[in-house]
Amino acid sequence: MACDGLAGAALTPPSTVARYGHMSATDKAGDGGLAETDAKLAETPCNCAAIRQAARRVTRFYDQALAPSGLRITQYPILVWLASAGPATMRVLADRMVMDRATLGHNLRPLEAQGLIAMAAGEDRRSRVVTLTEEGRRRLRDARPAWRAAQATFESAFGPEDSAALRVTMARLARLDLGDAAGPGH
Repeated sequence: MACDGLAGAALTPPSTVARYGHMSATDKAGDGGLAETDAKLAETPCNCAAIRQAARRVTRFYDQALAPSGLRITQYPILVWLASAGPATMRVLADRMVMDRATLGHNLRPLEAQGLIAMAAGEDRRSRVVTLTEEGRRRLRDARPAWRAAQATFESAFGPEDSAALRVTMARLARLDLGDAAGPGH
């Protein structure tokens, strides 16, 4: 499943110009800078910093893949979830996306402005119910091939087994309760 200019575009390119919104970056290393990047990431003693660095790289890749659809990877799973589960309150949606409501609201505003979702008052007037519109369903349908191509490229570059193990690990991390894990005095 290749998408024009997508196969291998952000994960293993030789000398690449990556476009991200109005910005671009040129990678002049023959290995896509991966050897140097891997060494630097391995030196990072902070789990959070290592996860965020990897997340930024993968996010740029998926954003680039979804750009023709006008969606970002932060928006795509929201539409997917609404398409499969139906209307949801912001609280339920935020819990499902593992986001606070303010961040979810930030991600929903452009979707609402584009007519991809509708928001209405819930039963108690304090809650808001988010619904996927027909235009949202169409945009999701249009974006799905690019997302699938990005998935295939990622799995080809990272390996299918490692990709599956990564998803299991990330799901476990998302469920992990770190409430009082900072230790005494923190």
